[in-house]
Amino acid sequence: MPQVGCACAVCTSTDPRDTRLRTGALLEAGGRTLLIDSPPELRLQLLRAGVRAVDGVLYTHGHADHVNGIDDLRIFSVKQRAHVPLFGPPATLEHLRTSFDYIFNPAVQAVTGTSKPMLTLTPLTPGTWQDVLGVPVLPIAFAHGPMTVYGYRVGDLAYVTDVQAVPQEGRALLAGVRALVLNALWWRPHPTHLSIPEAIEVARAVGAERTYLTHLSHETGHAELAARLPPGIEPAWDGLILEA
Repeated sequence: MPQVGCACAVCTSTDPRDTRLRTGALLEAGGRTLLIDSPPELRLQLLRAGVRAVDGVLYTHGHADHVNGIDDLRIFSVKQRAHVPLFGPPATLEHLRTSFDYIFNPAVQAVTGTSKPMLTLTPLTPGTWQDVLGVPVLPIAFAHGPMTVYGYRVGDLAYVTDVQAVPQEGRALLAGVRALVLNALWWRPHPTHLSIPEAIEVARAVGAERTYLTHLSHETGHAELAARLPPGIEPAWDGLILEA
């Protein structure tokens, strides 16, 4: 937000929390810095957060608003003189391999004096804790329309975006988290995303101390939504920092 060509109250709001870039996150744990997704505005997001190094990327799924900033990982592989590992659902990593052939096809070499991102692909298995660069990570599989999307739990923090439902198995894997980041598009139902009422129900069922709603649309401004949400649930905003 604002949405291109829109003059609604939210898109013309002067509240800085109503200005949003595409959804992603930066995770610092175990001495590592991991990204969750590489949205199209990744360069702007990294500059704003003052990020100097990225050790790896956890991908949720392959939609353009979550992956199309992948070329901005180039600076980290160049500066670190090493490949940056990417982790996620097998189908998502295969999508990256075929969609960004210039990166992953070893036959495509950078012209002398130039560079290309140096990245590796490592699929993760959902439902079991796995070591990601020394950080214990629990990938959790959910449905996002016909595709599988991964949410991620790291310690007491969980990040779940672009899901249409959180069934009992997923809720069990999220049990005990203190902070939950959860997508909630708008108030009415949607075929591939949680609505705000559905997200509230999931948040209550999971029982996290704090739940932050993300991937919101311009149909609800930050202040209006915050006033309507129950205690312990609030809208996320760009630049929000969580500790768990």
